[in-house]
Amino acid sequence: MASLLIMVAVLQYRWTKELSVATEARIGSTLQPLMLGWHLDFYSELSAICVALQVGPDAGARDNWNDYLHRYVDWSHESVENIYANPDLIKNIYIWETSDSAKLRLLRLDANTAKVEIPSVPQDLQPLLARLQAKSSSLSVGLRAWEFSNSSADQRSSRHDRLSPPASKRSDTMSGWQFDRNIPAIVHPIVDNGRFPLQHDAQPSNRQNPVNWIVVVLNLDYIQRKILPDLTKRYFNGPEGLEYKLAVIDTGRTPGLIYSSDVAFPSSNHGAFDSRMNIFGPPPESLEGHFWQTIKNGESLEWRNFSAPVWFPVIQYASHDEPWMLLLEHRTGPLEAIATSIWRRNLMTGGVVLLLLTAGMALILFASRRAQKLAKLQLDFVASVSHELLTPLAAIYCTGQNVMDGLVQTRTGAMTHGLIITNQARQITDLVKQILLFASTENATNRYTLRPLQISGIIQSVRNNIAVLIEGTGFNVEQRVQADLPYVMGDLSAISQCLQNLVSNAIKYSGRNRWIGISAWVHEAKNHRKEVRISVQDHGSGISSSELPHIFEPFYRSREVVDAQIHGTGLGLAVAKRIAEAMGGKLSVASNVGVGSTFTLHLPVTSRSDAEIAMFVPEST
Repeated sequence: MASLLIMVAVLQYRWTKELSVATEARIGSTLQPLMLGWHLDFYSELSAICVALQVGPDAGARDNWNDYLHRYVDWSHESVENIYANPDLIKNIYIWETSDSAKLRLLRLDANTAKVEIPSVPQDLQPLLARLQAKSSSLSVGLRAWEFSNSSADQRSSRHDRLSPPASKRSDTMSGWQFDRNIPAIVHPIVDNGRFPLQHDAQPSNRQNPVNWIVVVLNLDYIQRKILPDLTKRYFNGPEGLEYKLAVIDTGRTPGLIYSSDVAFPSSNHGAFDSRMNIFGPPPESLEGHFWQTIKNGESLEWRNFSAPVWFPVIQYASHDEPWMLLLEHRTGPLEAIATSIWRRNLMTGGVVLLLLTAGMALILFASRRAQKLAKLQLDFVASVSHELLTPLAAIYCTGQNVMDGLVQTRTGAMTHGLIITNQARQITDLVKQILLFASTENATNRYTLRPLQISGIIQSVRNNIAVLIEGTGFNVEQRVQADLPYVMGDLSAISQCLQNLVSNAIKYSGRNRWIGISAWVHEAKNHRKEVRISVQDHGSGISSSELPHIFEPFYRSREVVDAQIHGTGLGLAVAKRIAEAMGGKLSVASNVGVGSTFTLHLPVTSRSDAEIAMFVPEST
């Protein structure tokens, strides 16, 4: 059973651990699609203008600036079929003419006036425009303007152009758009149309010709105020509101909070987030394109920290990645803490169950040991009772045989043999009464008649009942009773039987010392209640401290008593204790080996008036 318990404990720990992991996996399998759906809808919001402007891989070869203007105007007035329009998202659209380095010019498409204007260059656009100007030498270079400008990147770009088809040749119609998170804006290279502004049937220019740029400046305030809150409610709202705290942060040169669903989120403890997603993940062509590699290999994404599929490669101004990050945390606390709490609760519940099983096993073991001990005591009791019965029966049998054989001829002999038979019969009767009395106290079938009793009357009754035994054994009984003792409530025969058992016990174990002391006095207990104490003292062999806790147990007889062949059944003290408790009192003992023992009966004192009212209590044990 112990081995089975240990095995169950180990298996339960493993099961609860696996359950915790499965819970986290289930949460992740639910949370990750929500984040990807959120990302796809966010991309759809930003890409609607890209579709409307119809900027393709070789855009500009057949279109002039008025074509882009008219498309923008139609989209702004929501007159383009099957294309989602959200004009509030667009702050400005510019044309950055960089194909002729000597004649740089910035144009703005105005949807309200339907005109192409020449504005002053906004200060926040200058870093981007400078970057685009540096990447205007050819379409292949312009399509990779997002890469960080250094020699290794340039060499990698040239090697990529030679060994693989350009990114612009992919089937994705959104190819070529690039994102500047600092403004924010999305840009696309346009093949130089200066030579063929109106010739729509002209052939596309060579890939190595200089390019111009279209720059779509997004309305960051509208993104923060409208788009991000709507997406958050759409994907993370529950019956009681938002189930997750959500934030979008910029980790660039000037880190900042773009949006947060809660004022206090995120906190400084970034490690407590349930999930982090790079909104504009690394491009598919890069070695860091983990999302695409994972999908290609048929693997599952790590939902706690991953990069979303890239649509607009982010223009890099530094050698390290500076993305926009989507951060999530469950409203009730970190999911890891929740899963740990569930695991601990399950572990604690299982631990309680195991503890109960252990306690049950201990109780079974204790009960089995106790049953074995009780069985042994009962066997000893049967042997002892058999011996106690056999001795007087043998005496009766021998005496009767003598009478039958005619050995008794005189009146004196007959009286002697009659006395033997009577004494042995009385011994058998006392033994049977003792057993029956124990059985009645065990089964709670005794009915005691309680009435006020005088201590002197109780002691006199005891002395009368044991007079024959005292005279036959030659014991000297010394009596010390305090004068004017108060009344006690009890059953006279029961209390007398209790004291008789104590006196008989003293006679049995006094050895050669033939003295017994009976004392009675009043004692005030700790609760200020008075009690009468009646003690029976002897100068016998005494009881060892190891035996004292067991002497009131039924059938118990110490090894020394058995070895000394002292007759007894082991029931006398057990019966006395039960009678004392049935009278509302108790039985105590003090003993020293070689000095003797003192058994004391404690009986609560009652006033005579109270005693006269309560004269009977049925079935009190």
